[in-house]
Amino acid sequence: MEAARHAVLGLDIGGTKLAVGVVTPDGRVSGFLAEPTRREDGHKVTIPRLFALGREAVRIARAEGVLGPGEDIAAAGISCGGPLDAVTGVLLGPLHLPGWIDVPIVDLAAAEFRVPVVLDNDATAAAYGEYRFGAGRGTSTMVYLTISTGVGGGAVIDGRLHRGAAGNGGEYGHIAVRPGGRPGFGNRAGTLEAYCSGTAIAARATEAVAALDGTGRTSVLSALSVIRAEDVAAAARDGDEVAREIWNETIELLAVAVTDLVNILEPDLVVLGGGVTRSGALLLDPLREQVLAQAMPPAAAAVRIELAQLGDMVGVVGAGAVALDRVAPSTVPSTLTDLHV
Repeated sequence: MEAARHAVLGLDIGGTKLAVGVVTPDGRVSGFLAEPTRREDGHKVTIPRLFALGREAVRIARAEGVLGPGEDIAAAGISCGGPLDAVTGVLLGPLHLPGWIDVPIVDLAAAEFRVPVVLDNDATAAAYGEYRFGAGRGTSTMVYLTISTGVGGGAVIDGRLHRGAAGNGGEYGHIAVRPGGRPGFGNRAGTLEAYCSGTAIAARATEAVAALDGTGRTSVLSALSVIRAEDVAAAARDGDEVAREIWNETIELLAVAVTDLVNILEPDLVVLGGGVTRSGALLLDPLREQVLAQAMPPAAAAVRIELAQLGDMVGVVGAGAVALDRVAPSTVPSTLTDLHV
């Protein structure tokens, strides 16, 4: 593989897995590695493991010729769920990492790798990765939603990454789709995440199966000791009535949120990623149909709705994309490119 100038290290800190890789300026990934987070170990144990993975990714990239003789990574990017402070480089208390309070992750990484380091919200970074190297290439305004354990997202507006005044913009999971409905995060009920995340789909299906007792109705989901979102999708695809009710409601409420985003931002493209989207056309086709029917005509005529392309590497590529703009700034706001040295 040809050596690439300004290759960077992407570090993705998830609640279930740590992932790393060296990302080149054209979006290729070398040395991709992942292992369980084991968040119960705490940050004092987990961060050294993350950095050791990063060093191994750099070693692999050098062995593959991505880094030339004597060449090192030019920067590192870190992707993590919030809340966080991207300007100071501090993890304030990520919801998926209990006990990670006021962790100066950027300073720690800069001391470890001795290169400029940037930090960004995981969904925001993923949005930028898809924009630069995935489904969003060639677009001007793109909205990205990740529908997985939770629901998050990000946007690139007129070629500029939107991060919000506090750096945690794109919390689309908090959009109200059924006010007063199922409990969501904090005191807000009826949110998109409370209905359409993988966790919520599984919980709603479990409740629906429990409610079948004495009704005479049946479902293949009743035979499962633990119901997952992918089980609901598979049963819905096979025509199970209970699963289809859950799935159709999921599509309906997701379409409400996506329609709002389309009307407000009028993007060229909406990209859907995350584990729930592995259901493919079962999710995408009816969602696309409903959004295009409900959105304002000019916005509906302008937008495409597609699945993400970067798969399990999206966190690493996103972190790398943000770091690449530290090395060779493109169209992101200057406040992002000047974060840390």
